[in-house]
Amino acid sequence: MEPSEPNFVTRCNRTITLPFLPETYNEIINDAKEFRNHLDKMLSIYPELFPHDIADGYFLKDKRYSKKQNVWTRRIDVKNIPYTIYPSFLMPYMTGKTDRIEKALFLRKFDVPFWALAYVFGKDHMYWYRIEQTLGGNSLVGTTVRDPEDIPYNLAADEKHSWISGNKVFVATTVGNHCILGASIATDAGDSALKKAYGVFKTEAQCIKPEYMPDTVNIDGWQATRNAWSYLFVSVIFICCFLHVFIKIRDRSKKKYQNIYTTVSSRLWDCYRGATKYDFSQRIRRLHEWCMKNKVPDVILIPIAKLRTHIRDYSIAYDHSGVHRTSNMLDRLMQRMDRHLFSTQYFHGSMEAAEKSIRGWALIQNFAPSNPRTIQKHQNFKSPA
Repeated sequence: MEPSEPNFVTRCNRTITLPFLPETYNEIINDAKEFRNHLDKMLSIYPELFPHDIADGYFLKDKRYSKKQNVWTRRIDVKNIPYTIYPSFLMPYMTGKTDRIEKALFLRKFDVPFWALAYVFGKDHMYWYRIEQTLGGNSLVGTTVRDPEDIPYNLAADEKHSWISGNKVFVATTVGNHCILGASIATDAGDSALKKAYGVFKTEAQCIKPEYMPDTVNIDGWQATRNAWSYLFVSVIFICCFLHVFIKIRDRSKKKYQNIYTTVSSRLWDCYRGATKYDFSQRIRRLHEWCMKNKVPDVILIPIAKLRTHIRDYSIAYDHSGVHRTSNMLDRLMQRMDRHLFSTQYFHGSMEAAEKSIRGWALIQNFAPSNPRTIQKHQNFKSPA
């Protein structure tokens, strides 16, 4: 039985989570004036956390008490729509304290199983499973990119092969600035399914910046991927991945033709390092001529000849700054995805559960703290996001 497409029911988000210290929150929650002053301050600092209509004003509606967490919450009214104000030290739906759950979710970055989290942190494995699933209901782009002006315009995209209960599916993955900005499941690798899967990224990106249109996207040679991105973003420029040429040669010749492979691979990367479009194109032509003259094996010659034939698709990268000439950034993130899917024995259950699972994992990868050395290397930024 083939997995069916997810049938999501869209619902407006009626909660606003704001940064509060527990002691500050407890002091002002019962004081309407102080609470409103704090809201006004947060509105000026973090306008992206509030609904757009709040610019026309709001008023305090009422208070509610949560027996689950023994805490009061307030609601505000924006154009007759009630929104609940959540303090940041509590998880959505009052499922727990943020500082406790954050430690467990950090371990999910390394694919620690849910039963192990239950053993260390208490509750049961389904509690931790639902926490991660809840994360997957958020917008990847909207959650990761705070300032709409920071949304990347040079992207990389590819599909990760996986399975749902034995049926093959594809995770359409979009990355930019070392973050996963799109991860949606397609039931096949055809045009229609990939348009729908990559379309989730487009919808989320244009929610925070309606006129958003990426400049370039690095892809492999799969035609359906190109068709999907051409349909979604008509002006996007495709950058063919130079690394895939090298990988094709390496996988077919490294063992059988070791000596000639070493020479060709060195010359190939010399081509990549060409300073200008003209220099790059000339080096590719010289490499092809050298291969013809020395009668290298077809497993090496054919990819080089194909590279020369499509040289424009590779050299166009010189016309744009900040583009991804290789898929290295994407590959690093998809290797983590591969390890994650293998450790969980791929997807189980419904398409909707699988979609939320991979999106929750993606947000953990974006926000989980990096290695201390990595933090030092990247100007003390604690996570890719």
